[in-house]
Amino acid sequence: MQRTDFSEMACSIARTLDVMGEPWSPLILRDIFVGMSRFEQLQADLGISRKVLTERLNHLVDRGVLERRPYDKRPRYEYVLTGKGLELIDVLMVMVAWGDKWLAGEAGPPVLYRHHACGEISHVELSCSHCGKPMHGNDIDVLPGPGAAA
Repeated sequence: MQRTDFSEMACSIARTLDVMGEPWSPLILRDIFVGMSRFEQLQADLGISRKVLTERLNHLVDRGVLERRPYDKRPRYEYVLTGKGLELIDVLMVMVAWGDKWLAGEAGPPVLYRHHACGEISHVELSCSHCGKPMHGNDIDVLPGPGAAA
């Protein structure tokens, strides 16, 4: 099935969705982030078909989010996050905060995150890069940027 190409849209959300907007990609990135770097590990954890996993990994490598590194002579590869991919984990952390707040239920969050800088269990909160105050949907105005469509 042919996916819609969002890469040329003058919209940062659409362009990001072009990289990771189908359901398997964020889960693959999550697994690689926590240390599952080999095809067999990813397939076993996700229960995904070999064909779909291959397509998703190739897509993420082509987009510069993952790097394929050989680890055996057969050849076999492991997958590691690039700098671009590691920054994409930040998007997943915002999804985690939302999911923990609205979907975790009485059981609570399935995973906790310890911040390296302070050693405390915490969660991501959005803040303004200029003043440091909270930055949520009701705290902003959306204005055209230099890359806006004509």
